Amino acid sequence: MIVKPSADGIVASVKAASGKNPPPVHLWNPPFCGDIDMRIARDGTWFYLGTPIGRAPLVKLFSSILKKEGERYFLVTPVEKVGIQVDDAPLLAVDFDVTGTGRDQSLHFVTRTEDHATMGPGHPLRVVRAPETGEPSPYILIRSNLEALIDRKSFYRLIDLGSREPYRGEEWFGLWSAGQFFPIVPSAELP
Repeated sequence: MIVKPSADGIVASVKAASGKNPPPVHLWNPPFCGDIDMRIARDGTWFYLGTPIGRAPLVKLFSSILKKEGERYFLVTPVEKVGIQVDDAPLLAVDFDVTGTGRDQSLHFVTRTEDHATMGPGHPLRVVRAPETGEPSPYILIRSNLEALIDRKSFYRLIDLGSREPYRGEEWFGLWSAGQFFPIVPSAELP
């Protein structure tokens, strides 16, 4: 007897083969196999056994099976899970495009590993300021609970698109994207 695959099965197979969507690591819960000597530096460089991984396709593959549980990061397949070290954020946003202006603008980010996200309700901006210096570190949620640190050149470009808006009873400097305002710093703290 010949069994024909369903249309849903064919579509899923084509999507999986195309590599356009990351694997469903959020559905995988294999046994923990231990930690490996792999680290993601703050600048987005991946290291294995202390040596930078220079092949971008290999880094992209590893990033596609990255999962965060609690405060720890893992590379996950359907049959195993290994722990890795992440210095800051596991992804690095290296560029963005803008459509629209002002309150109608949308900011579309791309990471070094070719993930895409439009800042908005599903992909919020978060800015953390260093306690010692007050220097901001901006992050955007890319997928599941994986954030990307927005690189410095992109953050400077973002600042040029910012505006002062009322937010929670005071005026804040921030960004509009996909119909939502993302506060960065209280206006009173700006020069």
